[in-house]
Amino acid sequence: MNDESRPRPVFDPGIPVADRAVLAAAPERLVAASLPAPAPPALTLATVVARVLWIPAFAFFYGVLPGGWLRVCFLASLDQDDLVGGALRWGRLPVLAMMLTPALQVLLLLLGQTEAAVLLAAVSFTGWVIGALRHLREPAAARAAREHHGRYLLPADFDRPAARLLIRAQRAVDAVLSSQSHRAGLLDDVGNTVVLPRQEWAIAATLAEHTRLRRERIVQQPERLSPRVRALLEPQDRALALSARSVTVRIEALEEYARRAGEADDAYHESRVLTALPEQNARYRDLLAGTAGDAMAGAEIRGMAEDTHRTERALREEAADALDTAPELAVPEDAGRAAGRAAGRTATGEPETA
Repeated sequence: MNDESRPRPVFDPGIPVADRAVLAAAPERLVAASLPAPAPPALTLATVVARVLWIPAFAFFYGVLPGGWLRVCFLASLDQDDLVGGALRWGRLPVLAMMLTPALQVLLLLLGQTEAAVLLAAVSFTGWVIGALRHLREPAAARAAREHHGRYLLPADFDRPAARLLIRAQRAVDAVLSSQSHRAGLLDDVGNTVVLPRQEWAIAATLAEHTRLRRERIVQQPERLSPRVRALLEPQDRALALSARSVTVRIEALEEYARRAGEADDAYHESRVLTALPEQNARYRDLLAGTAGDAMAGAEIRGMAEDTHRTERALREEAADALDTAPELAVPEDAGRAAGRAAGRTATGEPETA
């Protein structure tokens, strides 16, 4: 969902699909339409000299010399954790070439195939030069941002009233395109994916123009103008207000369409629930059929509990009867006194007498 005051960037549907994808993936390259277009990359004499010196050295190091192995050994000496990932950022083919080419050259030289080794080195050198030149080209995102400047609009191109209206339009478009009925193909699929982006772009372009006109009016400082000049500007203000009402009506139509799409979602959800009712009813019938078994099982469990209670009661009664009939152990008093005297004699060391 968009931020309360920041609409997402809007792209002209006429921009090629590939360029739109590149621009959307690199928002940091985009320049607001209210700002000057990005300048093409400048090629200075210092840049030319640096490239003339750097490109052959780069191609010779990696294409002829074992530069790849030297780089891996250098990274290993620094305890680099991700050696493979650091090398593969160039791609699998360059890494494979810079690792295998030196070994093949050495093998050819050992086999006496000097001309083949030189040819392999020349081909590898040329390939790395071409790769370096391609790498030095203007990035695709920067080129697309420069070439299509003005055909994409950023939050900076809208003042607060325009941004609020654009956010409403974008929320309505998102609601339609993310609806279940749209994903299920129940709505006009082609119309939604083609017409809605055009509507969003048309609304955004109009709102950006409103923003530019309002900013120009602020620069004119109407409070410093005479009543006669301000009267000449009133038709412009009325025209701007009429256009703002017109685009608001268009946005309200989008919101109404989004509301209808929400109602279609509710109907689609209801139809799915109704479709699943027979299968659900069968499951509920199985559930009810199981209640008879639950009743039987409950009766059986209650019977077991009663049996246990009867057993417990019988055991307690037997224990009580055993306590009542158990004889007491009678100890004569004379035996107690005799035991006391014997213990006294043993403590003083006197001999026992019969």
